[in-house]
Amino acid sequence: MAGTNENKHMKFRIAALLLSALFFLQACSRKEYKNNFNDPILFSKTVKELNNVVMQNGFPPIIASRNYAYACIAAYETVVLGDNRFQTLAGQIEHLPAMPKLDTADVNFQYASMLAFCKVGEAVTFPKGSMKEYVNRLDSIANAGNMSASMQEASKRLADSVTSHILRWSKNDNYAQTRTAEKYNITNEEGRWVPTAPSYAQALEPHWNEIRTMIMDSASQFTPPRPPAFDMKNKESKFYKEVMAVKNAGDSLTDEQKHIAEFWDDLGTRMNVEGHVMFVTKKFSPVGHWMNITGIAAKKAGADFSTTVSSYAKTAIAVFDAFIQCWDEKFRSNVIRPETAINKYIDDEWRPYLQTPPFPEYTCGHSTVSSSAAEILTNVFGDNFNYTDTSELEFGIKNRSFASFRQAAIENNWARFYGGIHYHNSCIISTEYGKKVGDLVNGHLKMKK
Repeated sequence: MAGTNENKHMKFRIAALLLSALFFLQACSRKEYKNNFNDPILFSKTVKELNNVVMQNGFPPIIASRNYAYACIAAYETVVLGDNRFQTLAGQIEHLPAMPKLDTADVNFQYASMLAFCKVGEAVTFPKGSMKEYVNRLDSIANAGNMSASMQEASKRLADSVTSHILRWSKNDNYAQTRTAEKYNITNEEGRWVPTAPSYAQALEPHWNEIRTMIMDSASQFTPPRPPAFDMKNKESKFYKEVMAVKNAGDSLTDEQKHIAEFWDDLGTRMNVEGHVMFVTKKFSPVGHWMNITGIAAKKAGADFSTTVSSYAKTAIAVFDAFIQCWDEKFRSNVIRPETAINKYIDDEWRPYLQTPPFPEYTCGHSTVSSSAAEILTNVFGDNFNYTDTSELEFGIKNRSFASFRQAAIENNWARFYGGIHYHNSCIISTEYGKKVGDLVNGHLKMKK
């Protein structure tokens, strides 16, 4: 009887040991899941990938602002669904409808936010498939972290739902209608903008003030004062002095001034002429430059993923509205460029250090959007936030360091003047009015609860 009991206990112990061994083997064979997406630097790389696509496809800065704005909002609205520290922009952007109730079970929100960013960024204006390769890389990162198939599918479904919602909203901003709007009417009226060498391109986006704003109540909410009256006959007139200041500066630029002008050039597409050969070189736009600065600031501040996404979204929204505000004035005043005025009335062989872009002079787009972006980043990361801007290294232009975002915006003013493409008065006014847009966005949008 005792032997029988011992046999039963022995069999029980062996079964228990075998079961334990089985569980151990299963645990060893099960791959550990690692969330490789909770990385704010990876989100900045995702934005930079969009920046590269914008640059390679030659999108002008005004249109680029639309691409970044909708893509960043899509990423932000996805993050909000998984981070209760932040709140939706629906209602804060008055015409942005609330997100429908979505299934967020088993979702990796960081992965989904980057997918939504890429999908919206590609769909807004880009050629189909332009972000596909990068999306495939994101999928590879998910696989490398052993993300389950069910989590990948749930994340993709959420990204698709957010993308559809943002794209439906975007289609009502009047962009499509402005594609077929009447072209700018060029006249010989004195003091009025006309196309410039070497490409003599048509005016860029003369109907951009018809695009729906996000935070401003209209394109004309912040209307600048009238520019100095055109007068090249009276050497004591303010306009004549502004023109001569540009010429005199351009004729005696120091190496430092040339570096400042080149660093903030950001023309996007530059037409180069060498003899009988014409070729195009590409750089990113002012928007792309400030998107880079946002990433640099977020990294230095040690911002987490959601904070990084929100800083991009807020900056992109301000820049989007700032371009609309600026373009509203450009095609109201239609001010002649310094190059045209100097060539016609002073020296027909004079050329600016930078290439003159194809739209009227007043006000300055780069100064406007730089000032608006600087106000947003100051609000997010604080004043006296010193940083080194490495954005231009890829174009062979050395870094510049700044004590604050506002200092960078002010330096950009001088860059446009040194470059010979803007009167300094225009840059000063533009900075003031870009700040108004930035202040409005800061006061209106409450990203964190």
